[in-house]
Amino acid sequence: MVESSRSPALVPRRIASTIVEAMAEARVVALLGPRQAGKSTLAWMLAAGPLPAEYITLDDERARALAAEDPQGFIDGFGRRTVIDEIQRVPELLLAIKARVDRDWSPGQFLITGSANLRRLPTVADALPGRVDYLTMWPFTQGEIAEEGDGFLDRLFAGELPTSRATPAGRGEYAEIMLAGGYPEAYRRSPSARRRFFESYVDSIIDRDIPETSRVHDPASLGSLLRLLAARSGSLVRYDALARESGLDGKTVKSHIAVLERLFLVRVRRPWHVNLSPRQVKTPKLYLTDPGMLAALLGANTRRVSRDDAFAGAIFETFVATELERQVSFARDPLSLWHFRQEEREVDVIAERASGEIVGIEVKAGSTVRPRDFKGLAHLRDRIGARLLAGVVLYAGEQALPFGERLWALPLNSLWTSGPE
Repeated sequence: MVESSRSPALVPRRIASTIVEAMAEARVVALLGPRQAGKSTLAWMLAAGPLPAEYITLDDERARALAAEDPQGFIDGFGRRTVIDEIQRVPELLLAIKARVDRDWSPGQFLITGSANLRRLPTVADALPGRVDYLTMWPFTQGEIAEEGDGFLDRLFAGELPTSRATPAGRGEYAEIMLAGGYPEAYRRSPSARRRFFESYVDSIIDRDIPETSRVHDPASLGSLLRLLAARSGSLVRYDALARESGLDGKTVKSHIAVLERLFLVRVRRPWHVNLSPRQVKTPKLYLTDPGMLAALLGANTRRVSRDDAFAGAIFETFVATELERQVSFARDPLSLWHFRQEEREVDVIAERASGEIVGIEVKAGSTVRPRDFKGLAHLRDRIGARLLAGVVLYAGEQALPFGERLWALPLNSLWTSGPE
């Protein structure tokens, strides 16, 4: 298992510099992401150092009661810069912050954190349009854990070939890394203790966060749906099939998935539309947001990764998709992530920058790669030409291998061992 000897609280987070830069320009910066990803720790450390500020957490019952009783007075009582942690617990504060920053346009007044997507909360419906920069902070990347580079996408977009060092071979060599995931509290634990963590984690979100942030009559049904989605991570979202298996109607399934995405438990990856063919699949894909959570919810162990081909494919793809999502949060250029499928041709992840160039990534759990594994990538290259800067198949083998113009097979650990050390 890749592991750092440092305390999780001391692992440098690559998004920290992005937060500091945003606070120099925006009146309010919202740092959003799943619970237990390290947002509170990072916000506290920034308030104690690079961004000197008063720090308030609304997980504190007394602070929460004061804020709920008089939101405007609570906000007006603070000085120049304030960090407010877990603001979704008193969403009325957002309107009070709006009134405050409308009177004073100075940048860097508030850093707020939230474990729910504030832009999608039905109680506030994005109360700060034009006044806030939204950033997303995920659990640790493998590069943060292993003190490596995390430069995979940046290098591909720069026209460089990511390289890896001390490359293991075989999917069993990556099993424990995937099962550990990236949650600071979980990745160091033993398998049984990690499973207990994720079970308690999901239960606490269902018991507390869903009632606070959503209009759901039966929160327990979301827990059941989440476990069903775990078994289909990396698959196309078929709402009718999910409805049949969950015993819910299709409309409820769709709204429940929206709630789970709002709480950063799942991610829905939209299809990339390029009008290549009327047969292009326009159905989204869905992933759990951490492979460790996926494995814990399914009770999977390293043996299952090694022996169960279907599960290995799902967790490998989930691992890559979530690692790339985490790297995008602090990439040099803004990037959007998609998927592509047309008949038998598919590309698991497409990263696109604003100028239109893309990088395609396909994931294979095996230790060998064949030309047919590049079918989707080669199709895109031939149809869109130079817009495809690189097509990569990440696999559990040892060597970087060329498979044609701008097409490469790369070892899986190129994801986090490429770039500056």
